[in-house]
Amino acid sequence: MIGGGEGAIRRHLFLLAPNNSGSTFLAAALGQCARAWSLPREGQHVTGFHGPSSRGTGTRLLWAATPAAIATFRDPAAYDWGRTRRAWHFHARARHADAETLVVAAPPFLLIADRLAAAFPDAAFLIMVRNPYAVAEGIIRRGAEAGPVAPGDSLATTAARHIAAALAAQAANRTALGDRATVFTYEEMCRTPAAVATRIAGLVPAFADLELDRSLPVKGRYHEPLRDMNADQIARLTPAQLADLNRVFDDHRSLLGGFGYDRIGA
Repeated sequence: MIGGGEGAIRRHLFLLAPNNSGSTFLAAALGQCARAWSLPREGQHVTGFHGPSSRGTGTRLLWAATPAAIATFRDPAAYDWGRTRRAWHFHARARHADAETLVVAAPPFLLIADRLAAAFPDAAFLIMVRNPYAVAEGIIRRGAEAGPVAPGDSLATTAARHIAAALAAQAANRTALGDRATVFTYEEMCRTPAAVATRIAGLVPAFADLELDRSLPVKGRYHEPLRDMNADQIARLTPAQLADLNRVFDDHRSLLGGFGYDRIGA
């Protein structure tokens, strides 16, 4: 393993995906590529990152649940991209000497894609989304650890507001980033991994050796081949949780439908 990418990193690839959407697996798979530089953790949690983080703000898995939280992450004065770039490059690691592209993943970064595009003019972007009900189950399962719940709301309701805001940001990113990005779903990645890998390589040729149909450790909790876990997770949602989710999602049907997702009833 080669350490310290300063002077060797020539391009950045930002993985924009809501939390609980498969980005940890995808980042790990990209890190196996010969020309990839990787970070030891999410970009927002690397020592030396200068900007708000989900831990630092206490929003954890619900960083887009309220307008105030979104405004915190959207504040341009909160970031120092020069210092952050140096920190990322210092902590980066690569498997091969000809590595050139740094992979950076952090879920809240989908709120600041425009800032990243301006600060890193060499950057490309992967925009990924996942079935909102499966995302919600992953958040709800964390219970109180998921983050602050708005007064009078259930965790499911707050999670739904967070997910709807994240999907709205992704829809805007899809339009704004244009040919600097490729867009796909978690479900596509699981169903047709070779096709998604080809699309990623079409955007960033350095990742021509990307293999998604493989077994990788994820968050220290499981190590198995890529598979769609949606059905298992959605089945764990209770009727009450589904009702709370739908009270929010029903106001955003066109947004969910724009990514190919349908309403799920109790």
